[in-house]
Amino acid sequence: MGRVLCFLIFFLFLSLPNSSVSSFSFNSSTPLCLSDQSSALLHFRNSFAVSYSNHYCDYFSYPKKKSWKMGTDCCGWDGVTCDTMTGHVIAVDLSCSGLHGPIHPNSTLFSLRHLQRLNLAYNHFYGSTISSKFGGFANMTHLDLSDCYFAGNSPSEISHLSKLVSLDLSGNIDMRIETPNLKRLIQNLTHLTELVLYGIDMSSVSTNCLTNLSSSLTSLRLSYCQLKGKFPDNIFHLPNLQILRVAYNYNLTGSLPTYNWSTPLKSLLLSETEFSIDIPNLISNLKSLKKLLVGGCNFIGSSYPTFLSNLTQITSLDLSYNNFGGQCPWSLLNNTGLTFLDLSYNNFIGQLPEVTTNLTQIFSSNNSSNSQLVNKIPSNLEYLILSGNLLNGTIPSWVYTIPSLLELHLDHNQFTGHIGEFQHNSLVSLRVSFNNFSGNVESKIFSKLKSLQYLDMSNNPHLSLHSFTSATNILSKIHSLQLSSSNITEIPQFLRTAEYIEYLDLSNNHIKGNIPSWVMEVGKDSLYYFSVSRNNLTGHIPSLICNLSSLIFLDFSYNHLNNMIPPCLGKLSDNLKDLNLQSNNLNGTVPTTFAKGCQLRSLKLNGNQLEGALPQSLVHCRNLEALDFGNNKINGTFPCWLETLLELRVLILRSNNFHGAIGNPKTKFPFPNLRIIDLSHNEFHGLLPTKFFMYLKAMMNANADKGELKYMGDSYYQDSVTLVMKGNFIDLVKIQSLLTTIDFSNNNFKGEIPNVIGELRSLKGLNFSHNNLIGCMPQSLGNLTNLEWLDLSSNKLTGEIPIQLVDLTMLAFLNLSENHLFGHIPQGKQFNTFMNDSYYGNLGLCGFPMTKACGNDEGQQPSPSSTIQEDDFEFENGFHWKVVLLGYGCGFMFGLGLGYLVFSSGKPKWLVNIVYGGRHNKLRRS
Repeated sequence: MGRVLCFLIFFLFLSLPNSSVSSFSFNSSTPLCLSDQSSALLHFRNSFAVSYSNHYCDYFSYPKKKSWKMGTDCCGWDGVTCDTMTGHVIAVDLSCSGLHGPIHPNSTLFSLRHLQRLNLAYNHFYGSTISSKFGGFANMTHLDLSDCYFAGNSPSEISHLSKLVSLDLSGNIDMRIETPNLKRLIQNLTHLTELVLYGIDMSSVSTNCLTNLSSSLTSLRLSYCQLKGKFPDNIFHLPNLQILRVAYNYNLTGSLPTYNWSTPLKSLLLSETEFSIDIPNLISNLKSLKKLLVGGCNFIGSSYPTFLSNLTQITSLDLSYNNFGGQCPWSLLNNTGLTFLDLSYNNFIGQLPEVTTNLTQIFSSNNSSNSQLVNKIPSNLEYLILSGNLLNGTIPSWVYTIPSLLELHLDHNQFTGHIGEFQHNSLVSLRVSFNNFSGNVESKIFSKLKSLQYLDMSNNPHLSLHSFTSATNILSKIHSLQLSSSNITEIPQFLRTAEYIEYLDLSNNHIKGNIPSWVMEVGKDSLYYFSVSRNNLTGHIPSLICNLSSLIFLDFSYNHLNNMIPPCLGKLSDNLKDLNLQSNNLNGTVPTTFAKGCQLRSLKLNGNQLEGALPQSLVHCRNLEALDFGNNKINGTFPCWLETLLELRVLILRSNNFHGAIGNPKTKFPFPNLRIIDLSHNEFHGLLPTKFFMYLKAMMNANADKGELKYMGDSYYQDSVTLVMKGNFIDLVKIQSLLTTIDFSNNNFKGEIPNVIGELRSLKGLNFSHNNLIGCMPQSLGNLTNLEWLDLSSNKLTGEIPIQLVDLTMLAFLNLSENHLFGHIPQGKQFNTFMNDSYYGNLGLCGFPMTKACGNDEGQQPSPSSTIQEDDFEFENGFHWKVVLLGYGCGFMFGLGLGYLVFSSGKPKWLVNIVYGGRHNKLRRS
């Protein structure tokens, strides 16, 4: 019977029409990729170089294009998806493929007209603009061009993609979106559910154009976009919005709705904005909230909102930088789903809590006990960030047993006791710097931390790290090691196998002896920051240092290194940005091998025994901001060729063997950003360089001080410098970007102080002391209203002290000693604070604070305000007071100064008697 049934089925199959058999056969097979689309993909692939250097992709990138071979079906290639019916390519994913090169408007990519999904994220398209051709993909639903190094304006043609559901242009920090383009995009993309633009410049965008976003939107990410103004309230009422991220828009204001607010929001990021946040209102409305990041916001109310613990569904919470105080809210740890907790940089006090299984024993956050209790530590806790508070006590055992902990940051607190041993290998980042930990740090503490990449134990003065630094088989995956001010005596031995090390700070310790040669192999292809400053290193700098081709910052300062600077360091400057070798015993000449493309930003060689001339190859270092060659034996004339370095802000040539006159500038805009110049203690001569001062544009803006306080340097390094300020050597560990000083002291400059000095209105300090300057002090010095110290001592200046100097209300230090000044000393304001030392050696001066009193005509000095009023009066014969004062200025003072030399010798007495009324006998030659 079974055989009969099989026969009948076979017979029926054969009886089917031929067309039906063909149709069945066609529908059961997958169509091949169309040849023109296969060729287009191959041509697109071949238009790029390939380099896998994107850090975001290290763990999951792979060469997808290796499967892209001519003659094979492109529908089977990695990252390519075809329509199963037509064979058209409908999706291409080449994210993290290491593509390098621009995308041109004639790229074959744009011939793939049926594309619905395109992902090119995390490639490197060399600052090319996003082509308008991207607007031609009529069927596109998902477009991801994030982190591709695109630049320029976002094309308006993107708004033609009316079917778009997801658009991600984020991470292209050199790209801009203008209001008209954003408005068109929002109006036309009505199906959009995901809009991701973080990191794009939207500084010119009016936030009002965000009011018409699609009601289907579920995710809006606009962090780091430089948005400003008021954030539209209606966005909070979008019915499907689950993710809203507008953090780090520092001038963005707004507030959360206070009524009729029902939202499915699960993720809200407002950190570092000007949002006003009412916590009770937030908690009562955001029932679905799982991620809340509100660090550095404006909270309504001053105390910590204890009822945040009511957000029992929260998984990520950031309350950093909010000045909350009191007991730390450890009850938050009772949230069993908590994975991320950041309470850093507040003023929380107390100790880390103890764990109890008895809920009735849990202390409330305002309990007077030093240690609170919690029920259970969340087993999924991955990030515990408590930096920058006032926490104390020891670290409880539960901290070392959290199975999924990735980052533990306890730095900048007051913790004491020992650092314990971790029981799990999940930890990636451990920061315990700036505490009071003590005891021995045994290597076994880190034996299980196979994944640890970031370790900072700096500035724990009572820790002993000898066992730790001598270990050889730990921390093989370390990326960043910070052990500054840790009393270590050797470079850690385990670094021999640290092939991934990127950041190494061993500064301010007791490391002595020669630099081991093996150190020059550490992180050969990865180390970008290396500091062993302020140790006791001796010997020479190994030339093998130049094997560290990834170095960006190198600091060997304040050691006892000798011999020559390796010449190859000049060649290393194509990547090196900051080189600090100051305060050693280095000799020889400065390397001359700075080539085109030099990336140096700062070069500090102060305090060595270097000689010879400065290398003119430094002109290739177009990004130089700080040059410090002070306290060496360098010779030659003033390096005027440095005027072509447009970014130069600090130039220190103090205490060398420079000589000659400072000539006129050779370029149209010399030294446009120079703010600190120190040429003191050299053999410069000639007149003070008037035209040089005329072009110091960065010193002329008197209102520059009103800006935000910033410091020179990078995110990983801030410049330092030693200056003579107010008569003392001051080490500035950070340089305010607004600091402006001129120090030409202890040279052989002659002639008068040029009036143009008065145009440098942002000057904080001016020192022309110990030269051979003559003439009177220019009245234009009164324009320097930001001046804090003025030293013109030990010159041959004559005349009176200009009354205009009384207007220098910031002046805290004045030294006019050892000159030939005479007349009354101005009174009022800051001048009432200066003592005899400011005027010593000027025997012709009188009035407070000198013991010598002025006569009636000398003592009746008008105040600055009355002087200004008198400027409006005229003599009967038509002479104006201004004319008289001008005549009484340098011309008349020069005459009196010349007469002074005659008077002091007693000849001719009749003239002396006429002018001084017989008081000439009291004058003496200084």
